[in-house]
Amino acid sequence: GKDYVRDKVCQEYRTMGKEDFRALTIIMNSKKFSNASFEEISHLVREIVSLAETCCSESADPSCYDDGSSALSVKSCEASSPFPRHEGTSGCCVHTGLERKLCLAALQHPPRELPRYAEPSGDELCADFAKDPKGFADRFLYEFASDYGQAPLPVLLGSARSFLSMVSTCCMSPAPTTCFLKEKLQRKTLSLLTLLSNRACSRFAAYGKDKMKFSYLTMLAQKTPSASFEEIFPLAEDAAEVFAQCCDSVAEDCMQKKLLEHTAKVCGVLAPKDERLAECCRGKNVLQNYFCISALRAAEAPQLPEPQPPASERLCGEDGALLALRYIFETGRRHPSVPDVFLSKLYDASKEGLKQCCATKDSSACIDSKRQQIRGKLLAFVAEADELCSRYHKLDFLDFKKQVKEALVRSAGPGTAPERLAELAERRADFASHCCSANAPPRYCAQQVGRGAPRTCPEAGAPPR
Repeated sequence: GKDYVRDKVCQEYRTMGKEDFRALTIIMNSKKFSNASFEEISHLVREIVSLAETCCSESADPSCYDDGSSALSVKSCEASSPFPRHEGTSGCCVHTGLERKLCLAALQHPPRELPRYAEPSGDELCADFAKDPKGFADRFLYEFASDYGQAPLPVLLGSARSFLSMVSTCCMSPAPTTCFLKEKLQRKTLSLLTLLSNRACSRFAAYGKDKMKFSYLTMLAQKTPSASFEEIFPLAEDAAEVFAQCCDSVAEDCMQKKLLEHTAKVCGVLAPKDERLAECCRGKNVLQNYFCISALRAAEAPQLPEPQPPASERLCGEDGALLALRYIFETGRRHPSVPDVFLSKLYDASKEGLKQCCATKDSSACIDSKRQQIRGKLLAFVAEADELCSRYHKLDFLDFKKQVKEALVRSAGPGTAPERLAELAERRADFASHCCSANAPPRYCAQQVGRGAPRTCPEAGAPPR
């Protein structure tokens, strides 16, 4: 309700002070509206800080905050509103009073999966800082929170403060270059934590806890295909639990502590299975070890017979979901170049198919029927993804683009314009560069796969073939 929101805002304002409250407001709204412009965020922040400054004093009228927030919601609904744009705004604006405010407050942009911020050189940082220290800090907080907004708030705040402290210290140092080198070395663990937690929590937000288990299971299976389902599945469950506990946690050290514990478990189970992973686990910085593991290329495809699909009559039983997951695990480790953004199509199709068939009278017949309908498309989809991503990993980028273009020339009709072929080759190469890695951005790649890249897509509603 309105009193809770007012009390929460005013408590933060009084506890933090105006400047820290303002910085937090920039971060929170840049996280929330990751596609907004700096100017739009600045307008919104000015209004929120002004509201808190005016209405959180002891002498403020009890209706001050409610009246001020109502005026803000009216301004948000104006055609000329300077605040961040959102397609849901018009739907909120048909309401009035508290209902409108709550509706507007719930709006947010999808997280930014492809970061835009590139840290400038020390000289450039200091030149911008010298011109306008406050403006420099505001813009950095906006850029940083827009790019890494899925990292837990304590990690994001700590990393942002550390960076701004480094800039102010080094830009006033008699030896800025040496200072930056030293400070960046000290910030290394925090920088890694920010990168890794943002990446993991973006995936968790896109997938949810159950699908995160599948994603993590696939990732580890493809790096260590000699490990069994029984060895890897508990690690996937543990990872999903870590992210469920820590991605939205305001506890200062939740993510770092839990990620270190999880890394120790991964190393304990999988280091004996793969020398590359064992090498990652030998480092003294455990967070860097986790980064090393996550950055490992998929192993070579093992020589294994085709996996046997689970019996139709067992898929609607108590362990049906686990049997389906095991089958996708077996498919994934036989196709290590196919990351989970592609295999998730199999996961989604399987889940939807089981949901449909297990509600029917003759579930086994339903599952058998769906397998016959979809089997060829699923096989073609996995094969095409395997071919594309295998080539991407084996060749340097220019050679890969050249091969993509040559393949398109062979498959296109004689009347296809060279400009069109060049455009298609560019798009396909760009798609592979973003989506053929184990850390591919899930929402972006799901959209691209859904649009037909690679060309073949499975339809919804198919259990494991």
